[in-house]
Amino acid sequence: MVLGPNPTVRGRRLAADLRRLREERSLTIDQVAGEMDWHPTKLSRIETARRSAQPSDVRALLHLYEVAGEERESLIKLARAAREKGWWHSYRDVLSEEYAHYIGFECEAAAIHNFEPLVIPGLLQTPEYARALMRGGPYEIGEQEIERRVEVRLKRQGVLDHEDPPRLWLVMDEAALRRPIGGVDVMQRQLRHLIQASVRSRLTIQVVPFSAGAHPGTTGSFIIMTFPDQTDRPVVYMETLAGDLYLERESEIEVCTIAFERLCASALSREDSLALIAEVIEEY
Repeated sequence: MVLGPNPTVRGRRLAADLRRLREERSLTIDQVAGEMDWHPTKLSRIETARRSAQPSDVRALLHLYEVAGEERESLIKLARAAREKGWWHSYRDVLSEEYAHYIGFECEAAAIHNFEPLVIPGLLQTPEYARALMRGGPYEIGEQEIERRVEVRLKRQGVLDHEDPPRLWLVMDEAALRRPIGGVDVMQRQLRHLIQASVRSRLTIQVVPFSAGAHPGTTGSFIIMTFPDQTDRPVVYMETLAGDLYLERESEIEVCTIAFERLCASALSREDSLALIAEVIEEY
């Protein structure tokens, strides 16, 4: 399955380049906004990727910054690409803006490190498991919307079938294996799916056993995404009842990276994790 281009990553890259060009010229946001006859908030939102930059706005900024030649053409091309709509745009009726951004990041990630304390990670959920999870979730939603959301989840999984899929490292607490979401049959099929998926060359599955006691993931789930282009900063995604959070500061990324490394150290080996999954299947 071929997924569409990702405007989110391109938008962040464009925003960073525009901010860099302004700072290299020792110009403030107010100075540039005054020259452009814009409100300063507009430029601030463009430079933080909270607003999609029109190609015409990018041309005007590049003219002000006296950027020409190949760099100018490259940035204008990037501005056009950043406005392209990904496949998830057709599901905007059931997706929050924050979750749509997450899908965009996921589509372009070179590596995804995901810790889940209570549920099976979304990229490896079966349709029946995902459906049961949504029915028991914090929001009351109708069956039609549930089916649309399940479609999104399954389509997201197409990223694993790319010619060059992301390096996926999943760590989950043993509780995720033993919580019978959807009932015994659904859980057995879900856990068998984990074992079947484990043969993928760029996928690692580890389980933190109950015997590990307290661990760095007791505060909740998180996902770290890194990207092929080194100029694209890593992103940490956290889903909460109050809304989705994105962490991008270097210090925040470092804390989450260290926590993930410690989780991997607390978890069973890949082989022992799969053995535990097989054991739990038999216990259901």
